[in-house]
Amino acid sequence: MSEYIDGIAAELKTRFAGAEIEPLTTIYLGGGTPSKLGPEGVRHLLDRLRATPGISVQEGAEVTMEANPEDVTPEAAAKWVEAGINRLSMGAQSFHAVTLAWMHRTHDVDAANRAMSAARTAGINNISMDLIFALPSDLERNWDSDLSMALALHPDHISLYGLTVEPHTPLGRWTARGEVAEAPEERYAAEYLRAHKFLSTAGFEHYEVSNFAKSGKASRHNSSYWQRAPYIGVGPSAHSFDGSTRRWNEREYEPWRATVASGADPLGGSEELTVENVLAEDAYLGLRTLNGLPVTDVDTDVISAWSKSGWAVLRNDRVTLTAEGWLRLDSLAAALTTVRSH
Repeated sequence: MSEYIDGIAAELKTRFAGAEIEPLTTIYLGGGTPSKLGPEGVRHLLDRLRATPGISVQEGAEVTMEANPEDVTPEAAAKWVEAGINRLSMGAQSFHAVTLAWMHRTHDVDAANRAMSAARTAGINNISMDLIFALPSDLERNWDSDLSMALALHPDHISLYGLTVEPHTPLGRWTARGEVAEAPEERYAAEYLRAHKFLSTAGFEHYEVSNFAKSGKASRHNSSYWQRAPYIGVGPSAHSFDGSTRRWNEREYEPWRATVASGADPLGGSEELTVENVLAEDAYLGLRTLNGLPVTDVDTDVISAWSKSGWAVLRNDRVTLTAEGWLRLDSLAAALTTVRSH
């Protein structure tokens, strides 16, 4: 733990000490399981961040931490709040015991309930919950039941992720051998649309393709990404963006640790965005949110076709995708980018 936190502090010092950076409006501890640092580890990490010359945190900043449900104890939650954590993102994934075991999750069905109680008691009033859908039918997980059990815990925000099979993973190998049958596209779409209706009826706003929030509880941090705001990423494999250039750190832990310990920048690579890159990103990121995109003269025909198909809505010269449209986000964004680039 100490080695990792020292590495983060060293990278911050190397890259940003003395720099004039705008006060941070959001901080997100994620990309892994930062709750495994324990209550003292999280406090030390945030203390080292705040102590970095040139970096300051705006009053009222959103400070989120990802957590496994089993790590959220009353003691830990209280210390996280003392350290400045004011938003929690919990990886519940499912409330079905067979599914949790299949996914090698280390928490039981009731863990999310205990975690939610501990976090609320500690004073965290902005809690997000992750759920996964489109699981293999052999698991016999009831999607409606999972949604109902999640809502019973009164989260402020829910993120949904469809299961994807990646090569060179255990799931990829099981699928290749025929031991697991990937959910068909029809069921993927049906469960996604079911969640849209279920959560919207319960008072959640479907404000981004994968995210639902109660009023005022949308993720400020992630919303900044979708608006192409600059951000800083530190740690192994972390990405950063300054408005025109993206950079990413050394991917593996030990090379990253050795590099920052030597006082060097752990740069793994970078990319200068072209006009075409920006055009494609604007279309993709805009269409994935409820804010949508402003419509230009060249968009008329393609957007008219989307509207007739029920994939988009045009309001006040802005186009917003429907839930049906979000299922086709990649292809619709590519189509719009092609139209705008010619």
